[in-house]
Amino acid sequence: MPTKAKSKSKSVVPWLARVGFAPILALLAGCDRGAASLPAQPSSKEPVAVEVVAVGTRPMERKVTALGSLRAMDRATVSIKTSGRLKMLPVDVGTPVEAGQVIAQVEPKDYELRVDQALALLGQARARLGLPIEGDDDTVDLEKTGTVREAVALFQEAKSNLERVRKLETDRISSAQELERAQAEFEVTRSRYLDALQEARERQAILAQRRAEYAIARQQLSDASLRAPFSGIVQERLANVGEFLSGGSPVVTLVRTDPLRLQADIPERDAGAVRVGQSVRVEVDGETNRYTGALARVSPALNEVTRMLRVEAEIANPGYLRPGAFARVEIIVDPCSPALAIPADAVVAFAGTEKAMVITTNQVQERRVRVGRREAGWVEVLTGVKAGEQVIRRPGSLQSGDPVRIAVDAPNAASPPGPGPGPAPKRSS
Repeated sequence: MPTKAKSKSKSVVPWLARVGFAPILALLAGCDRGAASLPAQPSSKEPVAVEVVAVGTRPMERKVTALGSLRAMDRATVSIKTSGRLKMLPVDVGTPVEAGQVIAQVEPKDYELRVDQALALLGQARARLGLPIEGDDDTVDLEKTGTVREAVALFQEAKSNLERVRKLETDRISSAQELERAQAEFEVTRSRYLDALQEARERQAILAQRRAEYAIARQQLSDASLRAPFSGIVQERLANVGEFLSGGSPVVTLVRTDPLRLQADIPERDAGAVRVGQSVRVEVDGETNRYTGALARVSPALNEVTRMLRVEAEIANPGYLRPGAFARVEIIVDPCSPALAIPADAVVAFAGTEKAMVITTNQVQERRVRVGRREAGWVEVLTGVKAGEQVIRRPGSLQSGDPVRIAVDAPNAASPPGPGPGPAPKRSS
């Protein structure tokens, strides 16, 4: 078969010459001679200069990451305690207020009149006990009130008269009828004395009641003015001037935004590592800054439905963080946990896998690695390399089996990586 094909090709050449394709034949012949004169390619590659670093142990943060949200430290819908027509509402959405500041007021005239009425009744009760109409001291000696003193005087007189008649009756000077009359008069005056003392006690109780009514009237007058329970910012205005409000009607919603309350849910597998007082780092969407705080509260139990642990931290608000913002949270559970680490630029990611280039006998050996924590240019290696092995920084397009030579020894994992030289030199062709 090959002989037949060769003879057939030889027969084609004279035919091409006859039909006028001699130039094509000359070109084909020239290409054959050029191909025969090309030099042979070298069979080995030149070693590539690389920068290496030894795999070693370094302290790295151990942290728990979670998702959370920022909330106001305090939030309250403030309601008016007394009923009336809203007279004044000097705040609106976004208005900052201080604790104790008046933020609303209903018409106070009715409550002022009630105070005057209660004060008058209080003065009347004081006068019936012999006290000055005005004053704050309601202490009184009941034996010195007018009705009691009168009853005491009559009682003492009847008592003395009874003793005198008894003596006369003993001396047979007075009759038995006079003794009985004196005894009856004594019992009557004694009863009047006890009645007067009881009436004085009732007047004392009425005085205490009037004092309480006066205090209630003053409190209602004070409650006609709504005051901020804490320093914060008005989030929502729920009433308008001129409306009639019943007791308990909401007027404004107030929030305190400094510090902010960070709430996050920790998975059950990490719940045992979090403690009150641990440092917290927070990132918020739309912000390039990182905010720090401390873990302030940890729930005593997991959520039975989600199996998550609720934790809270307090984050100082520089003025532009808002409650309700989504947050990414890092809780530092151990700031100096040892880890087997290599520089981040020694890890190559490709097709969803990560690998490192290790030098073995001046050749590249490709290793698939599993990484963990990342910190300040370093990556924790969980599997794939061992302590003491040399990995290549910025390996570029190096592949397993490529020859290399060490150009620069980088610091080991116990020291932070320097800026390092530029990219590795290209391989010579």
